[in-house]
Amino acid sequence: MATVEMSFTPLPAHVRTARLVATAVARRSGVDEALLDEVRLAVGEACSRAVEAHQEHCPAEPVRVALTGTNGRFEVVVTDTAVQRGGAADGGDPGDRANGGSRAAGDEPPGPVGEPARQAVPAELGLAVIEGLADDVEIARTKAGLSIRMSWPSAAPAS
Repeated sequence: MATVEMSFTPLPAHVRTARLVATAVARRSGVDEALLDEVRLAVGEACSRAVEAHQEHCPAEPVRVALTGTNGRFEVVVTDTAVQRGGAADGGDPGDRANGGSRAAGDEPPGPVGEPARQAVPAELGLAVIEGLADDVEIARTKAGLSIRMSWPSAAPAS
């Protein structure tokens, strides 16, 4: 099967569409029906993280998703291009797990003067959810942003 690529404006409403497309392509790639909810949830989490990062750092840039089913694997790569000041991407802090840091959960930096500290879900929690749902996960941080690659076993689709 060829790769299906999509990009979307970083709006939360588009995450649902990405989940639906991922589920359809996974089914077509031969992913077992019992794993489709895991695919849907993992792709939704990865896309939500990317949307949040883009809304904060580069709202005009699209979130990119590539879906491929080959060689007995179904693979999804969600890529964001949000690069924070200081080099951290994906809306996470430089101390998040994907960056090898050690920031403790709840140690969010304070917001601008007069505003409370952010109370968002810690970045490492979302990554842990993805790792628990996907069969294999790789997280790569580059100068251009963050890429989360997830994969599941698949069989040859019935024609």
